[in-house]
Amino acid sequence: MQLFLISGLSGSGKSVALKTLEDSGFFCVDNLPAELLPALIDNLQQAGYTRIAVSIDVRSGGSVHLLPQHITKLKQQGLDVQLLFLDAQTDTLVKRFSETRRSHPLNNGVHTLPESVAYERKLLHEISEIGHRIDTSELNANALRAWVKQFIQLDRARLTLLFQSFGYKHGIPLDADLVFDVRCLPNPHYDPALRALTGRDQAVIDFLEHTPETQKMYGNIRDFVQSWLPSYIADNRSYLTVAIGCTGGQHRSVYLAEKLAQHFNSQQQVLVRHRELTQQI
Repeated sequence: MQLFLISGLSGSGKSVALKTLEDSGFFCVDNLPAELLPALIDNLQQAGYTRIAVSIDVRSGGSVHLLPQHITKLKQQGLDVQLLFLDAQTDTLVKRFSETRRSHPLNNGVHTLPESVAYERKLLHEISEIGHRIDTSELNANALRAWVKQFIQLDRARLTLLFQSFGYKHGIPLDADLVFDVRCLPNPHYDPALRALTGRDQAVIDFLEHTPETQKMYGNIRDFVQSWLPSYIADNRSYLTVAIGCTGGQHRSVYLAEKLAQHFNSQQQVLVRHRELTQQI
């Protein structure tokens, strides 16, 4: 049985993720109390279901804290269990709730919306540490669907090395394990012929390939990741997200994320994500 669990902050896109899994052939259950998960899995196994997705979050009440121990027990039973945790910046979540005029599930009429989000984040902290995190702050629905589809196609027996470009003016990704700041490098943005292009376009690649500072930075990041990757693998990590940030997330960080992914692709299971370019999807 393949079991995908969806959790995360309210307003972070869990419904979009669960619908994507349903469209991919999973039998989906939304808003399940955590204490009912073992019984649900037993029943679905007996019924012959092999691909199941379940959403569990603070709407389930106080039992949500039981989820980590249930995951451990299910893995001990031989199930292929993966947890996808969706997160977002507090300001983004507040904006989403305000735009939809929905009430936060922890709203008690006393605390403000930001306070409810902060409390929810505290309740889910342990769960956020054991799953694959996706920061949806700057993602549209189509980009999130694409990332979820990538996630379910991974070989879960191997560590996934994820290189993500981003722009500092939009904030550091919440899902980053390692962050490298490359804003000190020559910026193609100041060349009018390159401004509208990205780090995946050949003209920008040629520009950065011929700047010694960029190649030195690439070598330093490559060697750092190469040196410490065995330690992350030995720590039984399933995912390692390396975030590369420049000012706008369009040129330098995109180029370096692509170049690093090309280097490590022959050694590891690699994904590449460009946060600021997802608005073009």
